[in-house]
Amino acid sequence: MKKLVLVYGIIAGLIVAGLMFFSTSYFCSKGEFDNGLIYGYASMIIAFSMVFVGVKSFRDKYNGGTINFGKAFKIGLFISLIASTIYVISWLINYYCFMPDFMDKYAAVMIAKAQASGITADQLARKTADIAQMKEWYKNPSCYIDDLRRDPRWHW
Repeated sequence: MKKLVLVYGIIAGLIVAGLMFFSTSYFCSKGEFDNGLIYGYASMIIAFSMVFVGVKSFRDKYNGGTINFGKAFKIGLFISLIASTIYVISWLINYYCFMPDFMDKYAAVMIAKAQASGITADQLARKTADIAQMKEWYKNPSCYIDDLRRDPRWHW
């Protein structure tokens, strides 16, 4: 089971990381980020289809054509964990080594888009503050967790 989980997890991770490298560099060079979400989520759906393939492969090759929910869930969880870890490491490498100005470009496009939409000055100021907060989170991801702890919207 370990080999199967590793193989399908790495395949899924390489799919999502490769498509992420391509799409972020493409959209960042164009200065247009609107369709980036579509390509990003589509690549994740393609990559995480490896969970299904991995579970089916385990069921058919190693378990005699049957599998219980617990075993399938565990296999899918580990494949997803490996793929997600590869994705996060790839994004950190991509962001810090190849595109350290990504958030500056993204922020400029989002603020220009907000101004063009005709929102009020107060809404624009709030949007600008939100984008500045996102830029701060990208500088130090642990700030994000601290800010969430202090935000009353997240306290139930």
